[in-house]
Amino acid sequence: MSAGGEAPPPNPTSLAVRQQLIAPKRQVLAKLDGTVAVPKVKPDARWLLRESAALDEAQIRLLVQNVDDASLAEMLFSWRVLARHEQLPPAGDWDSWLILAGRGFGKTRAGAGWVHECAALLPDARIALIGATLGDARAVMVEGESGILATAPPGVGVTFEPSRRRLVWDNGAQATLISAEQPESLRGPQFHFAWGDEAARWKHAAATLANLRLGLRLGDKPRMLLTTTPKPLPWLKALLADAACEVARGGTLDNAENLPNAFVNAVLRDYGGTRLGRQEIDGELIEEVEGALWTRPMFEAHRLRTPPVLVRVVVAVDPPASSGANADCCGIIAVGLGADERGYVLGDRSVQGLTPDNWARAVVAAADDFNADKVIAEVNNGGEMVVQVLRAIDANLAVKAVHAARGKVARAEPVASLYAEGKVSHVGVFPALEDELCGLVVGGTYAGPGRSPDRADALVWALRELMLREQRGGPRVRSV
Repeated sequence: MSAGGEAPPPNPTSLAVRQQLIAPKRQVLAKLDGTVAVPKVKPDARWLLRESAALDEAQIRLLVQNVDDASLAEMLFSWRVLARHEQLPPAGDWDSWLILAGRGFGKTRAGAGWVHECAALLPDARIALIGATLGDARAVMVEGESGILATAPPGVGVTFEPSRRRLVWDNGAQATLISAEQPESLRGPQFHFAWGDEAARWKHAAATLANLRLGLRLGDKPRMLLTTTPKPLPWLKALLADAACEVARGGTLDNAENLPNAFVNAVLRDYGGTRLGRQEIDGELIEEVEGALWTRPMFEAHRLRTPPVLVRVVVAVDPPASSGANADCCGIIAVGLGADERGYVLGDRSVQGLTPDNWARAVVAAADDFNADKVIAEVNNGGEMVVQVLRAIDANLAVKAVHAARGKVARAEPVASLYAEGKVSHVGVFPALEDELCGLVVGGTYAGPGRSPDRADALVWALRELMLREQRGGPRVRSV
């Protein structure tokens, strides 16, 4: 919808639809240079090149010469055409719009596009632009590659007055730059609209938002947009719970067509699945549970890409109590003991919704893949049937049955101590397992995803077998 609440025109959301909209541009160029395909170049600092199929300067000149101004504006400059659905204001009677997304999603571009719409809607609009600092507000929100000056629609004049920290549109609309470092500066001014960028970085976020809300009192429907990567901050969680707040979520890959492949590949390789990656790339709001036995820094501090020399490997399984689509997960975790006497989590092969013979096949496959010495199987749910179903798949499988005499959290506490002492490393990234571990709380409760921490329980059995009991026989060197 527009800034004032009117229903928006139909929005082309898919890449295919947007490609159809720029097809006339390609046809013009094809006639001029004799080719059907328009070559693409790497995006540079000019948003026009990036958002108009990455055309080079010569192609843009040809295009400008051979397409009338109205068609050119519609094809190249219309934010309603260029934007993805989640970058446009939502329908409904909202007060706050929160874009909670990963880096490179297009948050700044969405903010700039909305501000231009607000300015066009009300000739006398007063708009607040709040950055973490004044320097951030100017460099990113105003003068950045996706900022307000670079994305002004054709025929729209907007002037930046740095000394007055002000943008002025030709129609009289004005926007004022404000630093979140000085929340008291929001006392007094009044606004129709406000855009705050990277709000999770604001030094005094709660005070800034409180003062901003008190200043949003012009017009029939004052509104606020916040664009930020997520952090588990109290004010942000409160905003998410506000019924008057509309939330758009997304990640870096949603905007991959406008990002260099080298950048996308590098961040996925280096950070994919880690806490940092899930927060900064996927746009997830990852919270630490108060009193949790595990915290995410425990994993990040010792995470590896490849394991060292191992002397033992086990696969532990926590079977589900029932089968079928609604059954709990069957936790299947592979763990190794290094020659350095440290533990190494090698893989998470957990499955869900499978019959006993099928999850048993997954266990046997994991034991084969990791060259495991033994399978550790909890038999509380199913008793001897668990061992029998495993050996029905592989009669020679070495299986050790274990029976839980205490609850999952009580069993987990000694293993959590191993992590706290830096004696366990995750070889790779296991988001589902790590989420479960971080949901086990001192005192016996579970505050993680799902009904039961089945992956975490399997991990606990494996590390108890390898590191919390006397080993019989001497170690033998092995590799995985």
